[in-house]
Amino acid sequence: MRGPRFTGTVAVVTGAASGIGKRTVELLAAEGADVVVVDRYEDRAQAVADDINGRGARALAVEADVTVAADVARLVATTERELGRIDLLVNNAGGAEGDDLVRIDEDAWDRDLDVSLKSVFLCSKSVLPAMIERRRGAIVNIASVNAMGHYGNDAYSAAKAGVISLTKAIAVRYGRFGIRANAVAPATIRTPIWQQRLELDPQVFERLTKWYPLGRVGEPEDVANAVLFLASHEAAWVSGTVLVVDGGLTAGNDVITSEIPQVHDERV
Repeated sequence: MRGPRFTGTVAVVTGAASGIGKRTVELLAAEGADVVVVDRYEDRAQAVADDINGRGARALAVEADVTVAADVARLVATTERELGRIDLLVNNAGGAEGDDLVRIDEDAWDRDLDVSLKSVFLCSKSVLPAMIERRRGAIVNIASVNAMGHYGNDAYSAAKAGVISLTKAIAVRYGRFGIRANAVAPATIRTPIWQQRLELDPQVFERLTKWYPLGRVGEPEDVANAVLFLASHEAAWVSGTVLVVDGGLTAGNDVITSEIPQVHDERV
């Protein structure tokens, strides 16, 4: 019988104190990985790590702002000192502040690109040299369906499109060293980032479900399961791809067709 998929793997997950990142470190730890819970908020990261450690797995909490090169260097050095190496990097940290392009100020634009794209650049750049030397490693980046079409949040969307491009660049440039890079592109996921919108409109998720052929918005575990697949041996020959996890959103929806009068051909 095959054991847990990630026994012997050291995995670093950014933005791991809540939402998608939290569920990802929990599932990785349950599958045998030693996990590094990275977040800007030390107390929240430590709470997640403590919970994982309490279940008999191994977790290390690291406070870091992954938009700052010095913090990322410290994160990598701490992980290598405490756990020996980094086998898997999951770039999950992200955020959306600016919406309408005309109304976004320069600072908001920069913040969105920093947290969603610059962080991927800094973290990937920092882990790649050791992965290249060992000739193995995996990077999974959290992109978004916003990278593929217009769903609002213009700065965030531009950043996520950059994440997909950077993912493909890493896959192609470093594949010869046994390094795989892939991305997951979620649609609406029920995470704490939605809290402000929920306060303004408590029924927002219920109203959004009409756009999803599967009849619901996503949960953090939906994305975390996709991350684990792309990071696992089952995906050993998968690199440079984008796995869309969107409940069918980008395939289309019946909201449009229901608004179009139907003509039935009575001819036999």
